[in-house]
This record gives sequence, structure tokens and C-alpha cells, in this order.
Amino acid sequence: MKLYLALASAFLALPVVTIAQQSSSAPASSPAAPAPADKISLDEAIRLALQHNHALQAIRSTILQSQALETTANLRPNPVLSFDAQFLPIFNPSQFSSDYIDNNAQFDAGIGYLFERGKKRQHRLQAARDQTTVVRSQVNDSQRQLTYNVAQQFIGVLLAESTMAFAQQDLDSFQKTVDISKERLHVGDMSEGDYLKIKLQLLQFQTDVSSAQLARIQALAGLRQLLGFESVPDNYDVEGDLTYQPLNTGLDDLKALAARSRPDLLAAQQNVVAARSQEALAVANGKRDVNGTFNYTHTAGLSTGAFFVNFELPVFDRNQGEIARTRYAITQAQEQASEISEQVLTDVVDAYQNLRTNDQIVQLYRGGYVDQAKQSRDISEYAYRRGAASLLDFLDSERTYRSNQLAYRQALASYMLAVEQVRVAVGTRNLP
Repeated sequence: MKLYLALASAFLALPVVTIAQQSSSAPASSPAAPAPADKISLDEAIRLALQHNHALQAIRSTILQSQALETTANLRPNPVLSFDAQFLPIFNPSQFSSDYIDNNAQFDAGIGYLFERGKKRQHRLQAARDQTTVVRSQVNDSQRQLTYNVAQQFIGVLLAESTMAFAQQDLDSFQKTVDISKERLHVGDMSEGDYLKIKLQLLQFQTDVSSAQLARIQALAGLRQLLGFESVPDNYDVEGDLTYQPLNTGLDDLKALAARSRPDLLAAQQNVVAARSQEALAVANGKRDVNGTFNYTHTAGLSTGAFFVNFELPVFDRNQGEIARTRYAITQAQEQASEISEQVLTDVVDAYQNLRTNDQIVQLYRGGYVDQAKQSRDISEYAYRRGAASLLDFLDSERTYRSNQLAYRQALASYMLAVEQVRVAVGTRNLP
């Protein structure tokens, strides 16, 4: 009992360090390094990715391609110009004369035009415009996916930097313990075996720092690939912390928002409209066009004109197969829209439940486990340095503290990622 009171009093006398200082926002006590040339926030990272990501730029070109098809669809048929000369004395050149050409040869010149029936051009243009609308939504969905990937990678960088800062801080703290143990060994207050155990434990902390540094470098490289290598300098960094920001929104509100905002759902619904436009075009193509031609003829000294009209008789081919196909395509588009609608609702429910679960985990840590692990480590360390606790107890409390801190940072990162999953599920970053 007296020993416990002595340890408690000694612990209370230690400098107070809040959990905020132990969180990811705590600066690392590593040696000073050159300041990065550029530090970007999450919003800035998303903006850079939407501007410079090469895969997205390639996908955006499909909008321009679709608009070019609108131009093609709106074109009218070209007129046809024809010309012929008949009864020329090619094999009797001696007969060539102006009188022969005027009285014996025949010359024809004509111009023809295809008159489209059934408003084919208007239907082609409408079908092309509807398809462009679908393509725009599909590009927006690619932007939605890219935004989530950037946020996911950005949070990975924050986690790596927070872990690296903690690993360096823990290494510095344990190094002090090693130094004290070395002094105790010199004065005969510690056995060489215990000192070697302490020294070997230092390897774990050094390994943690190296692993955390590698994870940070890899996370930054992965993020830079999403942003576009030319958009940020080689030594860029991110700004931000692993933070907990409660999200107070209901599941029904998220479902309603997803129904209005999800680009893939909008694309599926617009695809139904585009399928109907294709059906209308198929019906229009079933109507036969009219070819009109005017011919000028000069023969035997006489100039004459003639009009010709011809069109197909729709006895057999009335475009029945294409009309039937487009009607089945409407059914297909409707079923796909229904499937995507159900998938959207499933995504929202999954993301919402994942958010709640991660919120509960973070609350467990914030409710006292983080403080308790630190207090236990500090008491064991203080007692060990004064010979009131065994080496095994101290090392065990140190391992518990380290695993608790790493798990807490992972919980914060998982919660932030869960928020991003909700955003990608509803299709917008502006949550209610």
C-alpha cells in the first residue's frame, strides 16, 4: 500500500502531457529537416488530381469525342453532281469538229439530292446529344472515384506521418531509458543481462522508425501519381492531422442525397432516355428516303432538262430488326438502372454502418483507454528507473502503450476513411 501511494505521488508529480500531444498532431522530435517546398491540404490535393490526373484527362476526352459525333449526326446529305459526254469520235479523230460536237455528240449534266424523310437528322442529333449526356455523367463518376482514391491515399499519408512522429518520439523516450540503464549498470544497480534486454528492445523502436519512414515515402509517391507528377515538386508534403470530427447525419438523408447526386445512377437513368432516342431513330430510319435529280442534256443542237425521282419500295426491309433491337435495349437500360439504384442504396447503407462502427471504436479509445495506457507506461517507467518494478513489467507496459497508440492512430485513420466512404457512396463531398 505504501509503495502504491509512493508511485502514485511520483506519477502525479510528473509533467502533465495531454492526449492531444500524444496524437498525430504532436511534432516529432526528430532532427530538423529542410522544409518541404510545398505542403498541400486534402482539398488542394483533390483539385490538383482533377486538373492533372492523366487517366481522368483521357476519360474526359470522350466528352469531346461524343460532341464530335453530334456534329456528324447533324450533317445533311451532300448533293451529287454528275456529268457525261456521249457519241464522241474517239476512234475517228478526223471527225472532231464544232459542228459534229454540236449536232451529233450528247452532253449531260445533273445534280441530285437525297431528301431524308421521317426527320432522320433531328433524331440522329437528339440520339447523339442524349449519348453525350450519358458520357458526361460517366466522366463525373470517374471524378467521384478519383476523389475518393485521392482522399484514401491522403489519409494514408497522414497515418504514415503520425506513426513516424510517434515512433520517433517513442524511440527518443526509450533511448533515455537505455541511457539511465547504462548508468545503473556502471554503478552495479543492474545486471548486464537486464541491460542487454533493454538494449535489444531498442532495436524494435529503431525498426519502427525506419518502417514508418518507408511507409510515408511510399504513401507520398502513391498520392503523387494520382495528383500527376508534374503538379507537385519532388519534396512536397501534406498538411493536416488525424482528427476526429463527428458526422451527425441520418441514413434516410444520405439515401435521398445519393439518389440525387450519384453520377453512375444519373448515367444509368440517362441511358434509358438515350435508348428511347435510339428507338425513335430506328423508326425514322424505317422510312424510305427520296432521291431527286435534275439533268441538263444537249444533243443534236437541242438543250433539254429532265427531272428524276426515285425511292425504295418498303416491301421487305422496313428496319424491323433494328426497331425491335432498340426496344429490347430500352428494357435492358431500365433493368440496369434498377440494379444500379439498388447498388447505390447498398453502398450508402454499408458506408453508414461502417462509419458508425468506426465512430464507436474511436470513442472507446477517447473514453479513457489512451490515457490509461499512457499512465500505466509512465508509472512502470518511473518505478523501473527507481528499482521498484521489474524489467519484464516495464517492457510489457511499454509494448502495451506502443500498440495502444498505434491502434488509436489506425482507428482515427479508419474513421476518416469511413467518412470519405460515405461521401463517395452519396456522390458528393457536401454532406448534410
